[in-house]
Amino acid sequence: MKKRIISAFSIVCASALIFDFCLDSKNNINAVDTSAASATAGAVSAGSVDIASLDAVSVEDSDTVATAKSLGELYGYNNLGICNVSEGNLNIRETAASDGKLVGKFPANAGCEIVSEEGEWSYIKSGEVEGYVMTEYLLTGDEAWDKAVELAEYVATSTTGGLRVRAEGNTDSEIIYMLADGEEIAILDGTQDDEWIKVDVDGDEGYVSAEYVDVDLSLKTAMTLTEARYGEGVSDVRTALCDNALQYVGNRYVWGGTSLTNGVDCSGFTMQIMAQYGVHLSHSSRAQANEGTTISTSELKPGDLVFYGKGGTINHVAIYIGGGQIVHASNKRDGIKISNYMYRTPIKCVRVIYD
Repeated sequence: MKKRIISAFSIVCASALIFDFCLDSKNNINAVDTSAASATAGAVSAGSVDIASLDAVSVEDSDTVATAKSLGELYGYNNLGICNVSEGNLNIRETAASDGKLVGKFPANAGCEIVSEEGEWSYIKSGEVEGYVMTEYLLTGDEAWDKAVELAEYVATSTTGGLRVRAEGNTDSEIIYMLADGEEIAILDGTQDDEWIKVDVDGDEGYVSAEYVDVDLSLKTAMTLTEARYGEGVSDVRTALCDNALQYVGNRYVWGGTSLTNGVDCSGFTMQIMAQYGVHLSHSSRAQANEGTTISTSELKPGDLVFYGKGGTINHVAIYIGGGQIVHASNKRDGIKISNYMYRTPIKCVRVIYD
């Protein structure tokens, strides 16, 4: 497995080096964030990232961006575009027309490869989505490169199934979460050394071994419309509930928040969605776990609630949307997003919709 860590940090000077620049950055399909990127974004080395120094150096402090521009490639893009809407998502369409079939959603501040331009439209590729967007809503050229410096964040992607997230950076510390292979998580400031990386999992801090993750600079990318599949025999109420919940993907996470548009936390999200269908829940994931009928994972239907925990104590809740996926208010970086329901091991599943 690939270990992208070096023990001595080096800033790449403009004219001297060939850039690997972590160009195989992960396509983070579901993660969206309309706020400014964290201060950790930007430190770059020749093909590796110094974990211990992530919060010490910014790209703005070196000539790396200018050099990357001259090489024509940055963050895995050759012709970079940045979604330039004030909030929410930009529609991606199958054809260059306002009535073209909708194929995806492009979150504010997400990145794309601009493939071609046709009049007022640009054909883009972002994550697993490709199609047309209105060019007027894209930052391009130097504006896009400069914005990317502000927005790019370091993320750690699990390279093994059952990645252990520990309370502290050592193998004697308590295991608080287990993450699935390929799960991408935000890196936090204050990483203690080259062997352990401080990460954010649904708003909780923890540490993962650097040996079992890839570290890359990453921009947000577009979301497909087929990420949620409902399966057969699902009631109209459940389908409508999931469609309703999915429209808020990309909106902000705010701890204690209850606004689906201005900021919400995990239980606030489920509380507000369910309230629209006559189900009134407490603003607490732990309380919500006792406000319905317990079911097994094999019984899950779209609209059911899935609960996760730390050390056996429930602290996170999501809405199951079918196809092995959930929608949930995850954390400050990702906001409301879609995940595999087994990205962490569920503690409990509860049914509150009976139609």
